[in-house]
Amino acid sequence: MDTTNAPLEQALVRLSDGHMMPQLGFGVFKVPADEAHALVADAIRAGYRAIDTAMIYKNEEGVGAGVRDGGTPQDEIFVTTKLWNEDQGYDKALAALDASAGRLGLDTINLYLMHWPNPKADLYVETWKAMIRLQEEGRVKSIGVSNFLPEHLERIIGETGVTPVLNQIELHPKFQQRDVRDFHAKHDIHIESWSPLGQAQILKDETIAGIAKKHGRTPAQVVIRWHLDQGILTIPKASDRGHMVDNLAVGGFSLDEDDMAAIAGLDDPEGRIGPDPMNF
Repeated sequence: MDTTNAPLEQALVRLSDGHMMPQLGFGVFKVPADEAHALVADAIRAGYRAIDTAMIYKNEEGVGAGVRDGGTPQDEIFVTTKLWNEDQGYDKALAALDASAGRLGLDTINLYLMHWPNPKADLYVETWKAMIRLQEEGRVKSIGVSNFLPEHLERIIGETGVTPVLNQIELHPKFQQRDVRDFHAKHDIHIESWSPLGQAQILKDETIAGIAKKHGRTPAQVVIRWHLDQGILTIPKASDRGHMVDNLAVGGFSLDEDDMAAIAGLDDPEGRIGPDPMNF
């Protein structure tokens, strides 16, 4: 099936702080450090303009090298990294950003996220205050969170007056998180999905396969299109160039009402793959 003839035009979303961010990016979760350099450079050559990593992935050095060697000016690549739980706390968070920027080889990070609320430690408000300072000093352009529930968001907004531009959460057809979308919309917080393909489990679903056949697309392209058509940002991972290019080639079609209704029916409140943010 030739799907490379309909590449996605680089759709951008405007974050609440005014910065623009590509809606479809490239994730490097579980990419070994010694493979990240070549994979990220290849992703940029394929057309990706947003790369998502994290301190805990242990591949920031490779990501930074890939950004430098991808053949596109660094200032045209949107880089996200994340602060890990052990680095929560005001002073630790400031130091963690310096360490991540050093590993990436970047003077400024486009988007810095707090990876988990880690509510048992109760340091996420203090950490958020440090991230606000980092943005005020220009060391990061935008700040957001990951895996935050509405109650965590309400608290950091209420205690600091600063709203995250984005919340990166687990979201895919088997776990659609529709109950939190109104809250995010009300506060102008963009949602970015991690594991958008349900760690490939959803690609075996008969409903997704049927929709893919109807449109002459791959199951992965249907699921990515489902995210984009709802205004959700997403960062699918691909371990080889073929999947990388296919995941980007989601232009030229959209899902109709019947498709969306069928996918809505796949939602399962027990469909979570990753940890529960209340307990992690």
